[in-house]
Amino acid sequence: MHGTRRVLVAADKFKGSLTAVEVAERVTAGLRRVVPDVRVEALPVADGGDGTVAAAVAAGFERREVRVAGPLGAEVTAAYALRGDTAVVEMAEASGLQRLPAGVFAPLAASTYGSGELLRAALDAGARTIVFGVGGSATTDGGAGMLSALGARFLDRDGEPVAPGGGGLAALATADLTGLDERLAGVELVLASDVDNPLTGPKGAPAVYGPQKGASPDDVATLDAALAHFAEVLEGAAGARAAEYAAAPGAGAAGGIGYGALLIGARFRPGIEVMLDVLGFGPALARADLVITGEGSLDEQTLHGKAPAGVAAAARAADKEVVAVCGRLALPPAALGRAGIRRAYPLTDEEPDVAKCVAQAGPLLERVAAGIARDFLV
Repeated sequence: MHGTRRVLVAADKFKGSLTAVEVAERVTAGLRRVVPDVRVEALPVADGGDGTVAAAVAAGFERREVRVAGPLGAEVTAAYALRGDTAVVEMAEASGLQRLPAGVFAPLAASTYGSGELLRAALDAGARTIVFGVGGSATTDGGAGMLSALGARFLDRDGEPVAPGGGGLAALATADLTGLDERLAGVELVLASDVDNPLTGPKGAPAVYGPQKGASPDDVATLDAALAHFAEVLEGAAGARAAEYAAAPGAGAAGGIGYGALLIGARFRPGIEVMLDVLGFGPALARADLVITGEGSLDEQTLHGKAPAGVAAAARAADKEVVAVCGRLALPPAALGRAGIRRAYPLTDEEPDVAKCVAQAGPLLERVAAGIARDFLV
């Protein structure tokens, strides 16, 4: 594709070293080193996890900040994004692992209450469509905290509210959903996630994602039993659909907050698909000759709904050539090809020392992008 002059940079963050916006800036700088007049359109992307609000703001949404409860109850400043009557809410902003003190995990006690407060703030701002990006959570409470913030009540045998977090749900005796915010009925709520796990069981939220939130094997068993009990009690309050939602794809997303979202009428969609729609990827793709996507690690997980796979699939459907940048590459060329990626350019080709790669990701990415320009644009 020599003679290409219009490039779309649609990459996710390099976790721990560069934001998606910085990735786009460095790639653009590297391309221009070799082809100074290249036309570059930057569209930072995210798959619903952390970085989703930042991607929406980069695409022209307004950033709104609000004080909400963090995963352990202490107040934090969280952001959501708004454009017209569409809001992008990222649960990690309120209830994410990054909101825990350094080195502290609280798998049994961390709550999604602040995520519910964020949703309420979006409703207060007049949102009629809410894209709820979930991922990167510190929590495994089935969305109980979120539902509480939206007006639900979860009580023990003595009629007292159960303790926050997934562990507290073991003591749940009654669930009362009659006080849920009435505005939810008039809103399109889209659950945007890159995982399709059910709520409980061997592929459920506690078993698969609990350990990365600090859950021991005993904690995982406790949480799995507590979430199964939660769904059972909710069946009494919400009918058979409560059991159906527990088994539905996406219920186990972000410690089961997907389950809570489905209960209040959310529709599950792969996060990257939703975000590409919201960010205006289609028109940008139509203007491009070459698409550059990427993320910190291109590996087996990338192929399961991560941002680069979504970008590549959409680009391939539009018959556009796609290359990827990454910190490290753990996929063979055949797997990249099946995903629609012509070639990947890892930073480790420039600097084999991974620690140096992370520390010098920006300059290295510029060098890698200059290589792409020489291969595809000259």
